[in-house]
Amino acid sequence: MGGSQTYPYGSTTAVRGHVLVALGVLKVASADQVRRLTCPGHKDSKSVRNACLDLARHGLVLSEGSARDGQKLWGLTPLGLAAAAEVLGRPLAEMGGTARGAARSGAPHAMAVNETVIAVTGTQPEPTRPVPRTAPPSPQTPAPAVRPVPPGIGSPVAWSTEVVHNLPGAARTRASVRADIVLRAPEAGLPVLLVEVDRCTEADEVLAAKFARYHQFFRLKTKDASGRAAPAWQSLYPPTGREGHPPVAVVFDPGTRLGEQALKNRMNRVMNLTRINWSGQYENMGGSSGEERGDGYYNFGDAIPLLFTTLPRLREDGPLAAVWWRCGHGQWETLPDALANPQDRDAWYRRDEERRLRRDEQDRQRREAAQATAWDRPRTDTTVPQPPPAPPAAVPPPCERCGRPLTSSYDHSDAPGPDGRHCADCRTDLARQPATKLRQALFGARPK
Repeated sequence: MGGSQTYPYGSTTAVRGHVLVALGVLKVASADQVRRLTCPGHKDSKSVRNACLDLARHGLVLSEGSARDGQKLWGLTPLGLAAAAEVLGRPLAEMGGTARGAARSGAPHAMAVNETVIAVTGTQPEPTRPVPRTAPPSPQTPAPAVRPVPPGIGSPVAWSTEVVHNLPGAARTRASVRADIVLRAPEAGLPVLLVEVDRCTEADEVLAAKFARYHQFFRLKTKDASGRAAPAWQSLYPPTGREGHPPVAVVFDPGTRLGEQALKNRMNRVMNLTRINWSGQYENMGGSSGEERGDGYYNFGDAIPLLFTTLPRLREDGPLAAVWWRCGHGQWETLPDALANPQDRDAWYRRDEERRLRRDEQDRQRREAAQATAWDRPRTDTTVPQPPPAPPAAVPPPCERCGRPLTSSYDHSDAPGPDGRHCADCRTDLARQPATKLRQALFGARPK
């Protein structure tokens, strides 16, 4: 197809936009990688190459070398970086550099990063309308069946590469931790995922030391709009909705450098060296007896969810399959399961609630059994026999003269002796009275 004077290689606006998007994210890539990331429905990479040639005529892209497999590598110029920022809808300050000169050495690490982005994104071919043929097709050998690309996560515009996270320090000697890739796909339940691509060419200790710097960055605090302390990383990324720091994934690309067992050994060594960064702190919440003794949960508030996977697994099965190994879980899982914390505080709450329900059920069964046993027993008189009432105390007769009791608690030692008829006061009073006429009649008058 012939081109125009402006675009002599006949590229379309859509494909030129795909090239700017891909190179704005990947910085340096081959035409085939751009096609697989942005327009996998195209038959080959010819349309992408033509778009690169047309953009190069306008000073937006350039080629400085080839990959180790011989494919020509393309990158952006400063003018092309600004055009890519316009297409991606990002500020130019967030676009990073142009990776000038990376293609001169074949850019092996950049190629591994690109393949990781392509495998995780899993861009599906868009349906197209077939072009009617004017002549019958010539007989030819049928093309081999192309294996469908497993569905992925996010889109090309959801990625950022070579993202720098600064650590505290002097302006000229400030340390930093640089993430190879950052994925932001909140529509897939993944607000942020930091990715490290390891080609297994550096020592285990060098790779493990990077996670200590990640831990240092995630622990930094800053002030939010209301003046309260908040994690500094939340000024760059949205909250993850999970306990702990943002997840970090390591994609191992062993190539032909390591065999299967050697790769397992490297993963185990890195996992052991970074245990302090990804393991949670155990909190014992159990009771003093029974199944509650020693029960508790792991606090992942200061832990980094560290995930392992391999580039061959991502290519073969896709990121939605069980291709993620969460350090501490001990098995291959899907991404949602790998990011979950099955031994956190919520899990302990669920276990504690189950124990409470079991105790309530056991108490109910015991009460019902005791009630049924009570109904089955013969009824007996359980009244405690009471002793017979004591006879009332004898009440002494009252004084015949005054009607008061014959006895008294007062001292009446000078009164006449008791006569059984009068109280002490009456006996004393009677003794002091003169003789009556009856006495005179009986005994006669007293002598004068």
